[in-house]
Amino acid sequence: MNTSATEVRPARSDDRDRILAVHLDAFGDAEGPVIVSLLEEMLDDSTAEPVHSFVAESANEIVAHVLFTSVTIHANSQTDDRVSAQILAPLAVTGERQGRGIGTQLVEAALQRLAETGVQLVFVLGYPKYYTRFGFLPAGVRGFQAPYPISEPNADAWMVLELAANAVESFEGTVQCCEALSDQKYWVE
Repeated sequence: MNTSATEVRPARSDDRDRILAVHLDAFGDAEGPVIVSLLEEMLDDSTAEPVHSFVAESANEIVAHVLFTSVTIHANSQTDDRVSAQILAPLAVTGERQGRGIGTQLVEAALQRLAETGVQLVFVLGYPKYYTRFGFLPAGVRGFQAPYPISEPNADAWMVLELAANAVESFEGTVQCCEALSDQKYWVE
């Protein structure tokens, strides 16, 4: 895993087309267009703000991208404005660069920057074997419900990461994503 030649940085507006190409390449012909469409909607969605977008770049080529968008937590039908929370979606590494640690490097650097900006919690719906390496834990059993019910066999895929001490114990409720990511088709198999 040689990631030393890879630089992680915040995405710029002129990176957009290259970022979309990374996701198309990573997800292939079947899922790629769906992910790219969702990503475009999320990048243009004012309800997603603040948006945190990061790229991994090697030899002036963007080889990976991760997006974090704002979420709110509704407890007892009221929004808890005391918490700063984001959701990680989507993450992509170009096909030829997968398995080299670039995604791990990107996510670790991005999470560190989110912590520095005061983000307290990060959610993800993803592969537990991958995301637990960053400290993500099942969210449902910790009092955080996904926007739509997650089927029991996949319950551990809905995860939360605490970036600020005691944040998991201080908040609970149903997570509401930006409008673009709130479509049921992204949550139900």
